[in-house]
Amino acid sequence: MNTLAGRDILSMADMTAAEIHALLDLARQYKRGHTTPTAQGRVLGLLFTKASTRTRVSFSVAMMRLGGQVLDLNPGTTQMGRGEPLCDTARVLDRYLDVLAIRTFAQADVVTFAEWAQMPVINALTDREHPCQVLADLLTVQESFGDLRGLKMAYLGDGNNVSHSLMLGCALVGITLTVATPPQHPPDRDILHQAQALAAAPSPITHTHDPEVAVQQAQVVYTDVWASMGQEAENQERIPRFQPYQVNEALLQKADPQAIVLHCLPAHRGEEITEAVLEGRQSRVWDQAENRLHAQQALLAQVLGLV
Repeated sequence: MNTLAGRDILSMADMTAAEIHALLDLARQYKRGHTTPTAQGRVLGLLFTKASTRTRVSFSVAMMRLGGQVLDLNPGTTQMGRGEPLCDTARVLDRYLDVLAIRTFAQADVVTFAEWAQMPVINALTDREHPCQVLADLLTVQESFGDLRGLKMAYLGDGNNVSHSLMLGCALVGITLTVATPPQHPPDRDILHQAQALAAAPSPITHTHDPEVAVQQAQVVYTDVWASMGQEAENQERIPRFQPYQVNEALLQKADPQAIVLHCLPAHRGEEITEAVLEGRQSRVWDQAENRLHAQQALLAQVLGLV
């Protein structure tokens, strides 16, 4: 039974383990081509204040495959760009759209939209979380290993939005996750504690500053850029701090021999990941990127009550 119909998805913690697994099951069906275009007359709005390739295109294609339409809302050409309050914009868009995906900086902005709009609101990335990415990540891991419970994952790099959603998602589905970051760039402590509280087993979500400890016998090795959107000016000063966390051939040898490598893209070859690893036999990065489409198609279908 679909329990996500009409609901906002602002965080991975907005879903239960059973709901995540149901989404992944539906995403696999869509990936096999089992799509019924039942969203005729439904409109998805994309309100993005951050640049996007994968999120914008995958959401658009997903909605079109469901039979619906997409309206790309550029904040610079709407009254939001002239200071219209978010609560007013939310109430107006609620009269026009059936679902809204927001990609922005502040988590508080998506919370405001969800409070003032009756339609489902989806977090398509904020500085705090990136739940849509992690649904695709879990689908990719499931394709490689089958059962998720009991797998070991290592995340190396910045304690950013992706690491936050990974901690929550892994906690819910039973993946043991070790997040390794430089001391200056830890994940949010409140989210770390929330993930540890959500986990079924004692503390399978941990944080360390040692990348070698994190990858030891890991079946999944995950990395992301060292400077997220809005932090580009800090990139050069960050590089020396993050260099020990680079996913390279030497570090990967400490993981499980059958380990897969994930990266949410875009990648900076030679910084957080080497060319050889990104393009190597253990990389599942391009499958991971494709799975954004299938996971988000499933998410749209469920929040719209199409299944």
